[in-house]
Amino acid sequence: MPFNASDKIQELHNFGEFGGVNPSISDSSTYTFLSAKTMFDTFEGNTEGCYLYSRHSSPSNLYLGEALAALEGTETANVTASGMGAITAVILQLCNAEDHIVSSRTIYGGTYAFMKNFLKKFKINTSFVDITKLEAVEKAITPRTKMIYCESVSNPLLEVADIKGLAALAKKYKIPLVVDNTFSPLSVAPAHLGADIVIHSLTKFINGSSDCVAGVVCGTKDFCLALKDVNNGAGMLLGSTLDSLRASSILKNMRTLHIRMKKHSENALYLAQHFEKDGLRVVYPGLASHPGHSLMKKQMVSEYGYGGIMTLDVGSLEKANLLMEQMQKMNLGYLAVSLGFYKTLFSAPGTSTSSEIPLEEQTEMGLSDGLIRFSIGLDNDIHRTYKMMRSCMHQLGILTKNKVSV
Repeated sequence: MPFNASDKIQELHNFGEFGGVNPSISDSSTYTFLSAKTMFDTFEGNTEGCYLYSRHSSPSNLYLGEALAALEGTETANVTASGMGAITAVILQLCNAEDHIVSSRTIYGGTYAFMKNFLKKFKINTSFVDITKLEAVEKAITPRTKMIYCESVSNPLLEVADIKGLAALAKKYKIPLVVDNTFSPLSVAPAHLGADIVIHSLTKFINGSSDCVAGVVCGTKDFCLALKDVNNGAGMLLGSTLDSLRASSILKNMRTLHIRMKKHSENALYLAQHFEKDGLRVVYPGLASHPGHSLMKKQMVSEYGYGGIMTLDVGSLEKANLLMEQMQKMNLGYLAVSLGFYKTLFSAPGTSTSSEIPLEEQTEMGLSDGLIRFSIGLDNDIHRTYKMMRSCMHQLGILTKNKVSV
């Protein structure tokens, strides 16, 4: 039976200091000790449960970490001040100078830029491969490879990773599989499919209100403690610390994640199905036409659907920009990056969230300049939304009465 985290999240609870139904917020940067010996032991990493300094940990961050570990079914989790804070800490914890990474070719632009450009300072190289081809992944592994990295559902092409297959490869070569699950919380449970470390940008669906930036690393106790080590922990020393007030806010929003993900998925599937019937070039894992549909269906938790992200290719950047501007004028959503908001968000990834990837590589992977990435919102009347979006396309000549004009 597929792993279902919703009940586990709902069951977690820590009463506030005065009996509040929400845990009290620890609004402190540093913490007192009853003895000097305990402070020393905490610096040495020998005393679990003691708070030292909020860059190391805080009660508010711990509560959120417990909920996120329950979400992914891992032993524990460390929260960070951004998704990139989580990603960079994991990579620098696992890799040393002259090591090697095998990564999906279609990943978030910031992750790509970090691997392709920034890691050169440490002589750490990355092979970017088609993650849907296990033979290509295995062929890229070298004696210096320290991790396989992918996204459950890739940004922005929505390629579906075979997590079980990748986990088997990782186990064969004794390297960790690191999976960014930002696009598919609850829908996909990478740790239960064999992933060693699961990362999220909490900024997106998990928080759901586009009012903060945060991230998380979900994994074993040993790995998460290593990240917080005061001497050589990348999480501790890079300083990507989440503020306690934000941690508390995200924890509250997580209580409705299961409801929101069902609605995001329901709306996205409706639009994808109808736009495909209209003859538009639509990509969505819930469509039978999607190359990864069967795989996604096999490894997902069905009640949460196929996720809230879909793409449309309208043929050119000019048409994409005109359509997005028109949809914003008609209050159908916002021309903005990010995802997981109650309102639909749309952007042309080739010139925004994936702009770090060189144009020739975008072309090679199939990222066209007319591609629009939609994060579908929580619209109550999705049929009305569909009709209005379709009207925009008619006005711009993308759709005519009898055919698609792209």
